Amino acid sequence: MKTIITVLGNDRPGIVSAVSTALYNLNVNILDISQTIMDGYFTMTMLVDMEKALKPFDEAKAAIVASGEPVGVKVRVQRAAIFDAMHKL
Repeated sequence: MKTIITVLGNDRPGIVSAVSTALYNLNVNILDISQTIMDGYFTMTMLVDMEKALKPFDEAKAAIVASGEPVGVKVRVQRAAIFDAMHKL
């Protein structure tokens, strides 16, 4: 299942590492990633495949969201199908 992950917060070292390590530990594959720093704010959007995740979606989501806490960023996880439905005009 394709999933969209967004990460927002003040820029600091270790953000990409924290989130990608959580994904690795869950066996979640990163399909695409975009990141930028805007005036000191870190933003990252990822498209991931959770088909082979080691935990059910809700448990995996909680672990991914929690990965942002130690580095002070807000992580949001949303199934791509829901994301697409919400953003149709």
